[in-house]
Amino acid sequence: MIRFFCPDIETDPVMPEVESGHCVRVLRHQPGDLFEVVDGKGGLFRVRLLEAHPKRAMVEIVERLRIAPYWRGRLILAVAPTKNMDRMEWLVEKATEIGFDEFVPLQCRYSERKEIKRERLEKTAVSAMKQSLKAAVPVIREMLPFRRFIEEYSGVKEKFVAYCTDDGERRLLAREYLPGSDTIILIGPEGDFSEEEIRSAVEAGFRPVSLGEARLRTETAALTALETFHIVSQLSAD
Repeated sequence: MIRFFCPDIETDPVMPEVESGHCVRVLRHQPGDLFEVVDGKGGLFRVRLLEAHPKRAMVEIVERLRIAPYWRGRLILAVAPTKNMDRMEWLVEKATEIGFDEFVPLQCRYSERKEIKRERLEKTAVSAMKQSLKAAVPVIREMLPFRRFIEEYSGVKEKFVAYCTDDGERRLLAREYLPGSDTIILIGPEGDFSEEEIRSAVEAGFRPVSLGEARLRTETAALTALETFHIVSQLSAD
């Protein structure tokens, strides 16, 4: 099944140019054909093609549905991007397939990357949303300095910070996470968080956690944490 991304479908019956081209040129849909579009905000629409124009295909909505996430609470990944941007695109793609709500790139003391191309990550997220048959696309934030992030997200209830230092303070994430509330996991850069950053996070209410015995790359750690959230949530619902 192929779904199209039309963020303004409820107010504008014309599909975006890229989606129009895919619909008309590639898939060769004709007037009268029925297919599905999503608005990236949880809306799923069954539409009928009215005008098969390759740059501005026009549709009419036949049916409206709301697709709620299958997880409870907002899941937020705050990750210091790796030097290789391809690895961050891979992370956003796989995390979107698994299911989450927001990606926040962090600028930390030991970060090797000081900026990101947000548009590339947004396109990756949209593509993964459509491929995995979801109706909501995760929010991709601009890069935030570590201290500013701590301040902006102080109101989130469940807050965790994962780091490599074996200081005796960390508990296994799977034992600490309680599903249902908005949740953040902090994942540091390839050089890990600085001692000051760890201290600042803990003072702000972030609980130190471990993701297991293996030493993980940044993007692997983020996915491991996200999968932990989902598995614990599913087990608690049984």
